[in-house]
Amino acid sequence: MKNTNDTTVNDDNTPWVIELADVNKWYGQFHVLKDINLKVRKGEKIVICGPSGSGKSTMIRCINYLEEHQQGKISVAGQDITGDLKNIELIRKEVGMCFQHFNLFPHLTVLENCTLAPIWVKKMPKKEANALAMQYLERVKIPDQAHKYPGQLSGGQQQRVAIARSLCMNPQVMLFDEPTSALDPEMVREVLDVMVELANEGMTMLCVTHEMGFARQVADRVIFMDQGEIIEENNPQDFFDNPKSDRTQLFLQQILH
Repeated sequence: MKNTNDTTVNDDNTPWVIELADVNKWYGQFHVLKDINLKVRKGEKIVICGPSGSGKSTMIRCINYLEEHQQGKISVAGQDITGDLKNIELIRKEVGMCFQHFNLFPHLTVLENCTLAPIWVKKMPKKEANALAMQYLERVKIPDQAHKYPGQLSGGQQQRVAIARSLCMNPQVMLFDEPTSALDPEMVREVLDVMVELANEGMTMLCVTHEMGFARQVADRVIFMDQGEIIEENNPQDFFDNPKSDRTQLFLQQILH
């Protein structure tokens, strides 16, 4: 296992914080990821788009071992992902993830949801964990909701709690799996605003989303996937204004009009 300090450095002397090399995954006979190659620099913002079933969510779920890949190599912050439990724990300390459906514990308050991992995984004293959680709840602009339960919050507020909960582990990378798709339209903006702030502060982010305005505003690169493959990747301006692949062009015509 590599040491975290051994992270490979790219030509700009910026470390690669995520590397996927020839990654393949199957569900039975279904080949869901096909020879995926992707490198992400520290501080880079990547937006991943594509039709339903294209492998987008599966790819980012493999990065923190919520899904297991069968072939190829994935490394995060210099750590190669293996099936070893200690290795998985190390990876998940470096990678925060926000899901479509929040995944908050309904029987715990907002504050308790945020302090659970720091207390149990990082062995942080409760007083320190509470202070840290309040800091991040301030950051996502809902400190006044700390003692409420998730069921008392709007969807947008619950998603912001989920983001704060991930940030409490001080991750190097944040993964977002369609974080606004379960929200009412009026709640989407409040979650995207938090994500834009994180991006502007230099957080390394991979985001599966159909929010193309967010991609134009925030992304360093936009990646289009279809049928388990990365079909095209480019900076936002060239991706949207001059897509090279016919499949990308068709997708953009459908989603932008």
